[in-house]
Amino acid sequence: MYNLARQLLFKFTPETSHELSLDLIGAGGRLGLNGLLAKAPAKLPVRVMGLEFPNPVGLAAGLDKNGEAICGLSQLGFGFVEVGTVTPRPQPGNPKPRIFRLPEAEAIINRMGFNNQGVDALLERVDAANFKGVLGINIGKNFDTPVERAEADYLHCLEKVYHYASYVTVNVSSPNTPGLRSLQFGDSLKQLLDALRLCREDLEMLHGKRVPLAIKIAPDMTDEETALVGEAVFQAGMDAIIATNTTLSREGVAGLAHADEAGGLSGAPVREKSTHTVKVLADTLSGRLPIIAAGGITEGRHAAEKIEAGASLVQLYTGFIYKGPALIREAVDAIAALPARGGVSR
Repeated sequence: MYNLARQLLFKFTPETSHELSLDLIGAGGRLGLNGLLAKAPAKLPVRVMGLEFPNPVGLAAGLDKNGEAICGLSQLGFGFVEVGTVTPRPQPGNPKPRIFRLPEAEAIINRMGFNNQGVDALLERVDAANFKGVLGINIGKNFDTPVERAEADYLHCLEKVYHYASYVTVNVSSPNTPGLRSLQFGDSLKQLLDALRLCREDLEMLHGKRVPLAIKIAPDMTDEETALVGEAVFQAGMDAIIATNTTLSREGVAGLAHADEAGGLSGAPVREKSTHTVKVLADTLSGRLPIIAAGGITEGRHAAEKIEAGASLVQLYTGFIYKGPALIREAVDAIAALPARGGVSR
């Protein structure tokens, strides 16, 4: 059924099909139909960041930026849903067209540019959804906020979403907001992480609960840079690291239509690069900090591969677009079949 739906949706432009799909998933969720369309994955509970996940396969940020289909997406079998990236103020993002399919490689290039309706609009929908599952909210800075003042945007969003989020992801790795990736390094990273930690301490006192903070990083760093970032994230008292965002590399898609478009590449071609980043982080952190793996999971065995590399949870996005809800169940089954599942419960 999904293959037929995908064929129909792929007749539209990528952004139009994205919007239509989200509308359909949201409507199905409101009517309680999505659970009938997708066979539920096996229960595979895991505790990560102090949170209880019904299974370790989640939805990555970017698909539902504005929280329009939270319940509908969860009904498809995801163990957790991450919405956003959201910014303090609404912004249109980059000019269209800004999403490009590379079906021969099961890949997508996007340069969306944090298009979203702003944090207040997102929280109205989160409140209305009354979602009881694990909800991550991914936060970023507005495109016109200078990098040297980015901290204020992140703190504003953190203060806004804190009450509503199961965990908060800090996105410092999108390639589509100028200067953003510079926040992953050196003093810029330390200053931001310290500010987030102090802000979270105040919010914990105010709200009477501790909301975990995860930092999302890029796959385009050297091993040494990745190790330094991982250590900095741990030393700053963060709760997890998400590896990885999209890549600027075009390895694996050279010569394909749209391969030269600007933006971040996701899907199958980024799989090995993302998994390598997970391994470097796992070696560096030695279990001190959980890793959430994203990037290139288009088959169930790829999810298991991420867990074997040292991840505790995995996230889908591009693979979900190409394979549909069946990939969720396939990924859960593959992880469940691992001999020890030692990388899952952290």
